Amino acid sequence: MRAIIFDFDGTLANTLPICFCAFKSVFTEFDNKDLSSEEIKDMFGPSETGIIRNNLSNPKKEMAIEYYYEKYSEHHKSLVEIDPEILDLLKYLKELDIKIGIFTGKAKRSLDISLKALEMDGMFDVIITGDDVINPKPDSEGLLKALSLLEVNNSDAIYIGDSDADVIAGVQANIFTIGVQWLPEYQTATFRETPNLLIKSVKEFKSFFKVVTNE
Repeated sequence: MRAIIFDFDGTLANTLPICFCAFKSVFTEFDNKDLSSEEIKDMFGPSETGIIRNNLSNPKKEMAIEYYYEKYSEHHKSLVEIDPEILDLLKYLKELDIKIGIFTGKAKRSLDISLKALEMDGMFDVIITGDDVINPKPDSEGLLKALSLLEVNNSDAIYIGDSDADVIAGVQANIFTIGVQWLPEYQTATFRETPNLLIKSVKEFKSFFKVVTNE
């Protein structure tokens, strides 16, 4: 095992509340629509900019995008807490010389805000965001790009995510794919595509990892 690539929202950080908050603010302000979290979740796939451009009726889309980032940054500290268990996991993997990466549908701008706020900035060997791909999840383009940059074969990697799109992307890329439900909020309660493994806690993942790597 040479590399582990993670999704971000709902996997490495409990950021879904801030995503929902910022999107709800945008659609209320610019379209006068009161959207539910489920309605917003159904739009996930493209980056935030793609979601706004594809779904907002108001023609002031660039202004709405700026408003999204304003709200995302403004409420981040109050809605997203640092998770010591996740940070410990990342440090543990790095100590074992496992390459770690992110493949997320988020735009780079919001990811950078979160990485800095959650003390994860500079920890990853590769980061692929929604800005870096033509085809968003569930397409495996970004995952294959991450492996290429890491110079790691798919047979030597694991992909970890909390959504159907993550699992589909991992399966399409022929990577051992783990569906996780280890944070307070995650995207998928029941996966339509079956992951290679379903894990409910970081502790459970560590136990699994020690077995497969003989640590």
